[in-house]
Amino acid sequence: MAEVKSISIKDIWKFLEEVIDPEIPVLNVVEMGIVREVLLNEDKLIVRITPTYSGCPAMNVIEDEIRKKLKEKGIDHLSVVTDYKETWTTDWMTDHAKTKLKDYGIAPPEKSIDNADFLTNLKGSQKIVPCPFCDSMDTNLQSEFGSTACKSQYYCDSCKQPFEHFKCI
Repeated sequence: MAEVKSISIKDIWKFLEEVIDPEIPVLNVVEMGIVREVLLNEDKLIVRITPTYSGCPAMNVIEDEIRKKLKEKGIDHLSVVTDYKETWTTDWMTDHAKTKLKDYGIAPPEKSIDNADFLTNLKGSQKIVPCPFCDSMDTNLQSEFGSTACKSQYYCDSCKQPFEHFKCI
């Protein structure tokens, strides 16, 4: 077993990049912006995470996978703290994560608008979302909710492909 003191914070971040988001298997929890902070407190490692939204069903799995990964790397003295002080935003996603979403066939979120009310902006939205397959703007909202609450379902009239859009939060 490795002592926490002998492992660098940089190494811990690399280990956390191996933890895949269970709902979007092409992204890890670091590039999603879920992992907010890594701290060494005495001989204990503390990983602070923020859920994408308070009711996200994947958070328990994410917490368990973080613990499992770090224990696999020899770190037994750790705590995963779910922190609700900050509200997660898609702006925390890395640009690389957004590119990976598009390559996977999910239209990535756009930059958020400061002080925007997420639900108000959704209601009756005729937002044009570019197709992740052909980049056409000839797309139509089919449902405000896709396979998860954080995605909506669209259809491209150009390439005839259905696709999900990761909502800007």
